[in-house]
Amino acid sequence: MSQPVRHFLDLWRLEAADLRAILDDAKARKAARKGWPKGKVDADAPAADRTLAMIFEKHSTRTRFSFDAAMRQLGGSVIISNASEMQLGRGEPIEDTARVLSRMVDAIMIRANVHEDVERLAMASTIPVINGLSDRGHPCQIMADLLTLEEHRGDLAGKTIAWVGDGNNVCASFIHAAPKLGFQLRIASPAVYHPDLVDLARAAEMQGRVTTTDDPREAVRGADCVITDTWVSMGDTDHDERIEALEPFQVDEALMDIAHQDAVFLHCLPAHRGEEVTDEVIDGPRSLIWDEAENRIHAQKSILAWCFGAIG
Repeated sequence: MSQPVRHFLDLWRLEAADLRAILDDAKARKAARKGWPKGKVDADAPAADRTLAMIFEKHSTRTRFSFDAAMRQLGGSVIISNASEMQLGRGEPIEDTARVLSRMVDAIMIRANVHEDVERLAMASTIPVINGLSDRGHPCQIMADLLTLEEHRGDLAGKTIAWVGDGNNVCASFIHAAPKLGFQLRIASPAVYHPDLVDLARAAEMQGRVTTTDDPREAVRGADCVITDTWVSMGDTDHDERIEALEPFQVDEALMDIAHQDAVFLHCLPAHRGEEVTDEVIDGPRSLIWDEAENRIHAQKSILAWCFGAIG
């Protein structure tokens, strides 16, 4: 009997044991490569003879380069296309694209404008589909963030993560992860840009320790990790309103100083320095943003390995 296709769409859909297996595999793969050239293939090459299609509806630096590098290190290859260059960009149903690519490649990663399109792609696909970003989640980024935090501060269980700023798609994936991996999540955002209420309700049903406030200091006090993101994301049309509402949520040295004395700072990048975070914080000794960016490769290698059935 054939096994069901393993899609990686939202963290709340996955079992906690699978998320833990992915994180542990990522740590092991990263450690095993220490000192190696970046283009050398992992010893087990779990993606040997496999091809990943990458579809981009949004601009990308870290997602594009990290998935390409990840697939190469796993022994596979990639085909990259912007949606505007495909028939998808001229109105071909996404279900038809899924059926065609299912016969040509072994997995699809899509960086999409609308989450519904990611779900439709997966429903029509007979190969794994990975959500490289949508308007409702960024699960690959969160796996890299959690890998980074565990590397520097140990087991996630019992840790407190403070999210400060817009309750956006990246925040949503942290909400999805909290009940699965046992960390406390405190979210500080203005009421007008609060996190998705469905995500919050689901986390509560799963006994997740997720709280919200409009006071950044309340969220950050004693936290082990402080995270923010750009206030104006691709596609947002309310730039001035966002800047005005989110200005009190800037992460600066004074805010970091009320977190735990060993607290670290994360940001998925790109950053708008002087808006959501000051130079002193993002370039300071508590910032782990470069490790975080590199860990996109290692986390996504293990996501791919999980999709291919090599782990978990």
